[in-house]
Amino acid sequence: MNLNGMTVAVCGSTGFVGRHVVAALTGQGCRVRALVRDREKARGALPEQGVEWVVGDGTDRGAVGELVAGSAAAVQCIGIRREFPPRTTFARQHVMTARVLTEAMRSAGVGRLVHVSALGTRPDAATKYHRSKFEAETIVRNSGLEWTILRPSLVHGADGEFMSMAKDWVLGRAAPWFVLPYFVRVEPPSGFPPAPKLVSAKVQPVHVDDVAQAVVASLRDARAVGEVYALGGPEAFDWPTLLTTIRDTLPITEKWKKPAPLPGVLGAAVATAAEAIGMGGALPFGPSEPIMATEDSVCAMDKAREHLGLRPRGFTSSLKQYAAQI
Repeated sequence: MNLNGMTVAVCGSTGFVGRHVVAALTGQGCRVRALVRDREKARGALPEQGVEWVVGDGTDRGAVGELVAGSAAAVQCIGIRREFPPRTTFARQHVMTARVLTEAMRSAGVGRLVHVSALGTRPDAATKYHRSKFEAETIVRNSGLEWTILRPSLVHGADGEFMSMAKDWVLGRAAPWFVLPYFVRVEPPSGFPPAPKLVSAKVQPVHVDDVAQAVVASLRDARAVGEVYALGGPEAFDWPTLLTTIRDTLPITEKWKKPAPLPGVLGAAVATAAEAIGMGGALPFGPSEPIMATEDSVCAMDKAREHLGLRPRGFTSSLKQYAAQI
């Protein structure tokens, strides 16, 4: 499909993935209709040329209906990593936005949808995050639209939240200040004397521009209709290796901080208790994140490589290129 001149509606356009998707689409000659909640944020996040704003929230049926009217396709990038009830919840931001968008698309006669989800999404997941992502995917699958679902691993880039947070840890600007924290699985004791085994998960970081490229390629190639693509980079790391790679690549002198494991079940329990007493905002994570961080987030790229022509860039090499910009 020739994308030049096509009008594409984008939900979540000012978020980390969304703004790179908008840039990739306009780079292909698309006209983008971007759903934005904050005009000031949109001015700093989105290109000036080729982008029309529609002001509203992804759960606002009127705004979403206006967004998709006259569009040839839509891309759903809305996602949150933690909840801040009552307004910011997984049910609202993942599930309801998927329902509102697919209903608006059917009403407007817009048939093509690319939905950005997450690796690890499944109905029996241990976390509300992944279960809500799967519920949103189910809405998309049953929508009657020509859909494609993308499931990226950890998405990285100079302007991403994770890289900013990791830099703050290295510089001692955020808790726990003196170490580089990561969550681990606690496995049954072995050996003598018996001691619990702390095991780091593995993660396969994928560059945000490669995710954006996958969105563009999905719209262009008819083979992507009805497909689910896992997205990851060419390198897999355990968390200590990932964190030390970031530490050693950043243009700073504080190289002495070491990775420190924290049991994921303990982190989840602390976050749950903090939320119960109204102190959840005092922590940098919610109940889902410690558990998600203990699960491997790796994938095979064969189908994305064959159908989408995706050749993701390496984490280490791309980090060296953008480290000074974080």
